[in-house]
Amino acid sequence: MSEKVVNFMEICVGDALLPLMRGMNVCTCELCQNDVKAFALNLLPPKYFVTPRGMLYTKIPLLEHQFNVDVMSAIMKGIEVVSGKMRHEGNDL
Repeated sequence: MSEKVVNFMEICVGDALLPLMRGMNVCTCELCQNDVKAFALNLLPPKYFVTPRGMLYTKIPLLEHQFNVDVMSAIMKGIEVVSGKMRHEGNDL
C-alpha cells in the first residue's frame, strides 16, 4: 500500500479560504477560490507529511499564533490580487 504525500499547508489554507472570501464579500466561485489558494500557497512554506505521526508533528505550529496570522495574511493578499484581476465575467457573491 502506497502512502500519499500531503502538504499540510494546503489543508490549512483550504479550511480558512472560503470563510475569509465570504467575509470580504468577493467572488467565491471555484475558479476564484483556486486562484486565491494557489497565490496564498506560493507565499507560504510547504509542510509535507506522509504518516499520521508526521501529521501530528506538522500540526504543532498550529498552536502558534504567528502561524495562523501568516496563513490568513497570505489568503488576504491572494484575495486582493485575484479580486482585482478575476479571470471570468460572472460574479458569484
